[in-house]
Order: sequence, then structure tokens, then C-alpha cells
Amino acid sequence: MHIVISNTSGGPIYEQIKQQIKAAILAGELKEDAQLPSIRQLAQDLRVSVITTMRAYNELEQEGFVANMQGKGCFVLKQNRELIREEKMRQVESALQAAIDTARPLKLSYKEMAELLKLLMEEI
Repeated sequence: MHIVISNTSGGPIYEQIKQQIKAAILAGELKEDAQLPSIRQLAQDLRVSVITTMRAYNELEQEGFVANMQGKGCFVLKQNRELIREEKMRQVESALQAAIDTARPLKLSYKEMAELLKLLMEEI
């Protein structure tokens, strides 16, 4: 697992850590029962506060991606296929919203957008 912290992203560091771990889990890079680095080790590796990494891990636990076992570490939980699908759908919605936001100033019509989407989907 490779986490990159960006000082220019504008997002909080704990959120960047959380999102990158979540993405690795959803992509299957981190498998069920895989142990994450300890909070202290990850903080040291990323040169961030232990509190920052702890917050990222706590939020991942609250969202059902990991379980923190006192004295043993943090482990990836088995992922519910419906949860994964829902997360991926949110990503698609976000990407489509970004496309719409880009298209509005160009005054692209619904028909033009639908045709573009159709063409892109046919390439897949």
C-alpha cells in the first residue's frame, strides 16, 4: 500500500489517508484480513501526527472497512458487495456531475451529452 499526501489538494490529511486506503480496499489491493500498518508506523512513514492517522483509521472503522483490534492492529474487513457497488455508484455520480459542470458553460444540450455518453460507453 502506497499513500501519497498532497499539501496542495486542499483536503485534510486524515481524509487523504482514509480515501486512499478505502480505494485500495475497494480495488482489491488490500484483501480481507490484511493488516494495515500500525497507527504509529503509518504516522512515522508519512511524517504526520499520530492523531491524524488515528482519525483516518477510526473513520474507516466507522464506515465498516476495517476493524481495530486492541493490541493486535487494524485489519481489513470482508466487504459487502452491495456496499462496494454503492460506493462505486457514488464515484460514477460524482464524475458525471463534474462532466455536467464542465458542459454547462459550453451550453451542451442533454442530447449532445447523451450522445457523448453513448459513444464512450460503446468503446468500453
